[in-house]
Amino acid sequence: MITLLLIPLVLPWVLPPLARRAVERVRPETALWTVTCATVALAVGVLASLVVLLLPPALAFPPAAALAELIRPLTTGPRPLVLGVSALSSGALALAAVRVVRGAASEVAHLRTVRRLVHGLPDAGGLCVLDDPRPDAFALPGGPARSDRIVVTTGMLRALGPVEREALLAHERAHLAARHHLFLGAAQLAAWCHPALAAATGHISFAAERAADEAAARRCGDRGTAAQAVGRAALAASSARRSTAAPALAPGAATGPVPARVRALLSPAPVRRMAPALLAMLLVCTAAGASALAGAVRLHQDVEVAQGESPGD
Repeated sequence: MITLLLIPLVLPWVLPPLARRAVERVRPETALWTVTCATVALAVGVLASLVVLLLPPALAFPPAAALAELIRPLTTGPRPLVLGVSALSSGALALAAVRVVRGAASEVAHLRTVRRLVHGLPDAGGLCVLDDPRPDAFALPGGPARSDRIVVTTGMLRALGPVEREALLAHERAHLAARHHLFLGAAQLAAWCHPALAAATGHISFAAERAADEAAARRCGDRGTAAQAVGRAALAASSARRSTAAPALAPGAATGPVPARVRALLSPAPVRRMAPALLAMLLVCTAAGASALAGAVRLHQDVEVAQGESPGD
């Protein structure tokens, strides 16, 4: 039982190299969906395994044993091993809970700060121009009572030519249209649950930026113009400290590994929808889910034996 439940805690380390191959070899939209779904699925497997690992020592307490109607001690393996693994699991769950609460609170506060910064500014077709000489641009997702907005500083507008501005705005509109902030939010939640999943968030962010780059290139009709806009926007943003400090859920054209994005735009558009890395991710998620489920079933059988029943009755 212990071994089965430890497998979902180890398999996430396989995801980052597979995610890197996926975003390099298939269409960005496909890579974004696949890597994000795999990250979330593995995070669920991690949490499920940690919770199940806490049950054996919990059922060792007389009140819990009486509540579960145990008439004999629950046997799930060597007691020192079970207690040690369960202690580590409780620590990992507590750490994940603290990281989720603190990280989510920080991100929400950051998002509110940016929204207050642009509150009351004129909104022309979803475009909000912030009077600031420091170049910056990002897509600010809305909410139940707010509309989506593209925030661009005057410094960024001055740093780009007319055609490059159109490419920049097309990039940000693509982020909002595809709801990329939801992918980034799901990836961030998963990252707080396991360090290996945190390593995969960079690939998800890169896939989102690449998807928006491709949308901007189609809008402009010229991949070279889109590449030039991405490069100049990133160069301008890096030349001055950002004042708006966009939150993680507000993706921008000047973020991510810009040289890799420019190289991709100067190459033919990706057309592959499938790659071995995608199939490997599917197998990893399947193995993690099956292992967690098998471990839970095995624990259930052990509980039945401790209740004086035959497993499966």
